[in-house]
Amino acid sequence: MRVGAIQSSFIPWRGYFDIIASVDLFVFLDDVQYTVRDWRSRNKIKTSKGAEWLTVPVVHEKQTQRICDTRIQNAVAWQKKHRGTWSFSYRSAPYFDAAMDVLSGFDDVRHTTISQLNIYLIRRICAYLDIKTPMIPSSELSLQGSRTDRLVDMIKKLGATIYLSGPSADAYLDKGAFRDHGIQLEYKSYDYDPYPQLWGDFIGGVTVLDLIANCGQQAKHLVRSRTPDRIIVAK
Repeated sequence: MRVGAIQSSFIPWRGYFDIIASVDLFVFLDDVQYTVRDWRSRNKIKTSKGAEWLTVPVVHEKQTQRICDTRIQNAVAWQKKHRGTWSFSYRSAPYFDAAMDVLSGFDDVRHTTISQLNIYLIRRICAYLDIKTPMIPSSELSLQGSRTDRLVDMIKKLGATIYLSGPSADAYLDKGAFRDHGIQLEYKSYDYDPYPQLWGDFIGGVTVLDLIANCGQQAKHLVRSRTPDRIIVAK
């Protein structure tokens, strides 16, 4: 079995969904440290001024705070601002209504943590993209250790033999640990076709809702990399 695991992120880019679609089981790493000014609570959309951040305000009280414990500041009228920005930037997109339908419910105050909101939206986007991969939070697994040891514990508990990672993890993954436990380590290839966008030259590193707003159901055919993933440690 092939598994992948990433921290939950706010309306991620298409590479995030490529990883979900490429594995047999996907794990939200939500019982790990929340990182400020990161993808956990914000993402970029394309506007007439270029790529701009959309940020969900959260309560950050301590450095060791976990993603699953990070509360949204729902007293702040951020939802109204987000809706206005989406409407202004994408109302001319051919599939604007489809993108807004995927976003439906994002302003439900029952999403009290950033983890709850992120997972809710990621599941809705997966449904639109026809991605059926099972998804679970890491908090269900009672994982032990840190960094690579924690990942190895997760992989072994799940009975998996292959771990798919984003290539940026290369800086901290202990490849020897994968060899010692007979786990194949692969890096996702992020090589995607451009697609028609509003507002000038193509920008790839924006939320996947940009792809949906501009391409509709065709988006499901544009979230898979054109080149194969790389095997870093073979079984």
